[in-house]
Amino acid sequence: MKKAVVMALVALGAGPGAAFGDSAYPTKPVRLIVPLTAGGPTDILARIIAAPLGASLGQQVIVDNRPGAGGNIGADIAAKSPPDGYTLFMGTSGPLSINSTLYPKLPYDPIRDFAPVILAASAPFVIIVHPSVKANTVKELIALARSKPGSLNYGSVPGSASHLSTELFKTASGIDIVHIPYKGAAPATTDVVAGQIQLSFASTPGSIPVVKSGKVRALGVTSARRISKLPEVPTVAEAALPGYEASVWYGVVAPARTPREVVQRLNTEIARIVAEPASRERMIAGDFEPTSGTPAEFAAFIRSETVKWGKVVKASGAKGE
Repeated sequence: MKKAVVMALVALGAGPGAAFGDSAYPTKPVRLIVPLTAGGPTDILARIIAAPLGASLGQQVIVDNRPGAGGNIGADIAAKSPPDGYTLFMGTSGPLSINSTLYPKLPYDPIRDFAPVILAASAPFVIIVHPSVKANTVKELIALARSKPGSLNYGSVPGSASHLSTELFKTASGIDIVHIPYKGAAPATTDVVAGQIQLSFASTPGSIPVVKSGKVRALGVTSARRISKLPEVPTVAEAALPGYEASVWYGVVAPARTPREVVQRLNTEIARIVAEPASRERMIAGDFEPTSGTPAEFAAFIRSETVKWGKVVKASGAKGE
């Protein structure tokens, strides 16, 4: 009799995994691990998503900051958490793609150990130059660099997305510009403003204020489309290098083997949140470009980004610190 009941429940979808259906999940708070410090871009985006996600799930979504080792500490904690839908990870292009080549050995596998949920946002870089640089467009910058190999300097944190985006630009354009290492992105932008270095691929939060003030010139943005806060600035692809694209991206993943029902529920809820006008306004105000898509699309994107940046890391010789 008991066996017949179990079989009937399975046939109705109440067998193993059904507890993770929309009606049952979640029954307790959900942890969203952020692999960087509080107050930074990743943390800000996580909190923009966490509050409305908690409201829609009926359980609090708690942001848990676990910084260190370029995001690898938080990623490792998330990867080794139970695959039950109660631990999520706000990953970025670093720990989910770049770091697999940048670091000689990771304690987790970015592709094998996570179940992608959704690509939530991206943040491109802005090519900024000091006003003394005799280039008003990306094409003119490339021409200038080609005419004087090794004479232009750019600043970035070694192994960062900014550094690798510039190296990709160098390879695509065939130019020789010199990397000046910095411990942070803000000092590099400050030195472009001061004329200590000629250019930088700066983050949107760090670059937009100095571009708007006229302290530096913006030649191009590294995203596939122009950004809302600098609509007059062309993309690098349309200005000079078709196909060029490089951005920091942010997405939610869960530990591998998290039930598909949970992954799909989270995808649906976060996609709805990102599409809401209030959330989009907050994201754009924070210099994020909202994105979306299916778990399968995000998985394919992570794989393609891992291959893309792996080539750049190897060609540049960059190492994780």
